[in-house]
Amino acid sequence: MTTHFFGDTVVLTGRSLRHITRSADTIITTAITPIAMMVLFVYVFGGAINSGSDSYVSYQLPGILLITVASGVSYTAFRLFLDMQSGIFERLQSMPIARSSVLWAHVLTSLVANLVALVLVVLVAIVMGFRTSAGVLAWLEVAGIMTLFTLALTWLAVIPGLAATSATGASGFAYPLIFLPFVSSAFVPTATMPGPVRVFAENQPVTSIVDTIRDLFAGKPVGGDIWVALGWCGGILVVAYFFAMRAYRHKIA
Repeated sequence: MTTHFFGDTVVLTGRSLRHITRSADTIITTAITPIAMMVLFVYVFGGAINSGSDSYVSYQLPGILLITVASGVSYTAFRLFLDMQSGIFERLQSMPIARSSVLWAHVLTSLVANLVALVLVVLVAIVMGFRTSAGVLAWLEVAGIMTLFTLALTWLAVIPGLAATSATGASGFAYPLIFLPFVSSAFVPTATMPGPVRVFAENQPVTSIVDTIRDLFAGKPVGGDIWVALGWCGGILVVAYFFAMRAYRHKIA
């Protein structure tokens, strides 16, 4: 049964990836918005922001990476919605395949597409002056955190992809996720924020993830932040997976 699931997932993921390669503009569009934000914050607002860092592009890059993923998973919800509306799911369910492999194919495709977009954003950041003293291990830790974060948000995207009644509704869920980094330590230190906003900013998922990635890029000890970041990512992943599978079972019942 396990071999059956993995084999079906590989085949269906290949199908989804072929769709992505035929419309590479999806990945480019996913990367363009965060890159435009990065250029705007560095070259327009950066001179007026006191981040306590010598390089503002290095300071705000972790937040831009999270926005990249949040922007990318909206396309996952959109593609899933289109498959549901076109009857692809019904045709696949009539075949002798593992049911959950259909969802996993979309999730893995999202992971690949988002990782490509993240690489593009990092390359542009390097051109803009981003420098890091992170070693191989630190880069692997950053990659691990971003992979876990991407999986968590992708499974979250599966829920509106299955439940939405319109394409706009399916992809629109990502707007609050894109906005969340702005109320965190992603662009300015939380100490500069007024009381209630500061409390929220310091205790929401993005801040711990951003602070961890920023310290890893700077070659600093991450302390307990990394466990808080992993806890948030893992918790969101488990809850999102549970409700996504529940919505899927309800949809195909």
